[in-house]
Amino acid sequence: MTISKPAAKPARPYFSSGPCAKPPGWEASKLATESLGRSHRAKIGKSRLQLAIDLMRDVLQVPDTHRIGIVPGSDTGAIEMAMWTMLGARPVTMLAWESFGEGWVTDVNKQLKLNATVLNAPYGEIPDLSAVDFSNDVVFTWNGTTSGARVPNGDWIADDREGLTFNDATSAVFAYDMPWDKLDVTTFSWQKVLGGEGAHGVLILGPRAVERLESYTPAWPLPKVFRLMSKGALAEGVFKGETINTPSMLAVEDVIFALEWAKSVGGLQGLMRRSDANAAALGKIVAERDWLGHLAADEATRSKTSVCLTVEGADEAFIKKFAALLEAEGAAYDIAGYRDAPPGLRIWCGATVDTADIEALGPWLDWAFQETKA
Repeated sequence: MTISKPAAKPARPYFSSGPCAKPPGWEASKLATESLGRSHRAKIGKSRLQLAIDLMRDVLQVPDTHRIGIVPGSDTGAIEMAMWTMLGARPVTMLAWESFGEGWVTDVNKQLKLNATVLNAPYGEIPDLSAVDFSNDVVFTWNGTTSGARVPNGDWIADDREGLTFNDATSAVFAYDMPWDKLDVTTFSWQKVLGGEGAHGVLILGPRAVERLESYTPAWPLPKVFRLMSKGALAEGVFKGETINTPSMLAVEDVIFALEWAKSVGGLQGLMRRSDANAAALGKIVAERDWLGHLAADEATRSKTSVCLTVEGADEAFIKKFAALLEAEGAAYDIAGYRDAPPGLRIWCGATVDTADIEALGPWLDWAFQETKA
């Protein structure tokens, strides 16, 4: 049977890291316009940076016990800053089940030379969480962006832990309810679930992480962009909009817009509902096609944002052609799986995507599959 091109296309493109188009009718506010081109150290610049921090706290429901800072280098910069400034005080356990988690293992063991215990799992699975020793510092990725697998919740994290938890949550925040009392260090970037601009990271520190910073000095030198201590005390300005280096005020305005939009759709609960609906819509598409499958077979540990799919009989060349066909038609962009992952598709189902767009993708996948096979 020949499948024709669907008549309708998704309303806007799909991106592996989230769509970034503004909805119709958006206009920059007067303050937003005035802040562009001004120094981030000027009164207006600092006020907009502080507003971004306040909005993140509000939408994510971060308690007042935790500090929020905007730091350089996207999520990579934030998690590296945390590891380089706080690890080394006690043994370390690393959890890795996809490419970014593996990258943090490389940095901790080959660069910091801490000889960490590593708990691995293949793409689509997660390690045995009951094997984690919480007398150690524990570094993990909440949601595996490149594998489609995630931790089920925070119940596995010990309340009486001796070590710190380091949570790379870049494709998890704004889509999952984070148990802040169990998270000592959390990092993310704006370009994932918020669909914002890249280059800036966010570092959230709980009280135990601050205590570590104030009581422990690493054995290795720290570059300026990693330094969270000043004259023996925590650099509190970092958590009040006084960034370590020069931020993009355009990116700051972009994330303020995204966060205000998030509040307009119901805040964290509204965002989670949208992600849930998108993941369910994609799950229905997969269930109806015997040539599609989930890389993360266990629904309890399957991502609802970065959903990774298997394609029957597909190798890297097949997926490359499959994705190129959809891109040429303007039906989907950047949906090929990550280069280090098994050949397959990766569909973004975060809250910035409308469920109707996910539903519209199904017939296009059918068409591209048949065309590629032919």
